[in-house]
Parts: sequence; C-alpha cells; structure tokens
Amino acid sequence: MTVSGKDVRQAVALCVDTLEGGPAAQWHTRAGDLEWTCWETLEHLADDLLTYALRFGLAQPIAVPRVPLRISSDRPDGPANVIFGDREAGPGGLLTAVEACGGLLAAVVDITDSTTLAPHVFGAADPEGFAAMGIVETLVHTHDIAQGLHRIWEPPQDLSERVLSRLFPEISVIDTPWSTLLWATGRMETLDRPRRTHWRWHGAPLGRS
Repeated sequence: MTVSGKDVRQAVALCVDTLEGGPAAQWHTRAGDLEWTCWETLEHLADDLLTYALRFGLAQPIAVPRVPLRISSDRPDGPANVIFGDREAGPGGLLTAVEACGGLLAAVVDITDSTTLAPHVFGAADPEGFAAMGIVETLVHTHDIAQGLHRIWEPPQDLSERVLSRLFPEISVIDTPWSTLLWATGRMETLDRPRRTHWRWHGAPLGRS
C-alpha cells in the first residue's frame, strides 16, 4: 500500500472543497482543540506542504538539516512559518496557496528517486514518507479547521488507511481508519485507548528504524 503524489493531490483537493466558502469572520475562531485560529492553522498547513517539498529541491537533501528560510510568527502563540497568506485575498486566497503548496509536494515526491532521504524532526524520511506526512497534516488540520467552521469532514477511509500503514505501522485499526488516525494524532480517545498526549510517526522507509 504505497503513498504517492496522487494521494497528496486528493487530500488537498478534499481539504479545499470542504473549507471553501463561508463567512470570513469564522476564520478567526479557534481550530478545534488547537490554540491557533482556523486561519493560522491553514497557514501552518501550507507551510508544512511547502517546506516538505523544498527539501527535495536540493541535490543532497540529507546533507542540509533544513532549508534556511526566515521563520516568524504573527503573534506570540501563533504558528512559526516561513510563509503567510495575504489577508486581503481572504480565505479563498489562502486555500489557493494550500493547493499550490500541495501540488508542489505532489510533483516532487513523484519525480524524486524513491531511495532519497531528507531530514525531519522525527527522523530522516524518503519521498513516500514525506508524501504521507503531508497527507496526515492535511487530513487532521482540515479536521481541526472544520470544527472551528462547523463543517462536516470525513476523508475517504482508504486514504486514512494508506497513511496509517505508512507512518503508524505499529497501530492497529479499531473502528475505522479515520477514527484511528485521529486517535493516533492525539485528537480523540476511545473506550479502550485513552487520548494520546505525546505521539510521533515513523517517516523512515518501512523496515528501517
């Protein structure tokens, strides 16, 4: 069960379709249980997708800990990003930025040699690993934002299952792949499994620690 750029594009397209439209004022409310607003959370998602893609623009990604761009925040408790949306373009403009950043990640993971490794805080990962990371970021942050915007959101179960298998191979699916992914990323509890307060994914190629 592999993860590709096509899956990244699917996740991002579903995100955009779910979040587009609606009053601009809602974007200043909290995104689910996060301390960030819906706008800040979507900026963070765009930033993740872009910075994941940039790693594979280097000739030797593993030799560079991070692409040295200036990181800043709009407020003390806000996300630290290298890119920010144009407020005058509104939520629609920020969703366009997310689509563009997601498309860039999708393109680079499909053309990069599958054995190439790039650094990540959870350990070096290959293009498939970064594709899966981008999808998880997209799915769970769309969930966070949808809560703030009072939207209904549930991605395809097969997409959730695909990234669970890639990034959380040690976790057994209980109920559905989507609910299991929410549990794996600390967003819900079940009768049998308390809510996780600390978690990490396995970005390295499967079979490697």
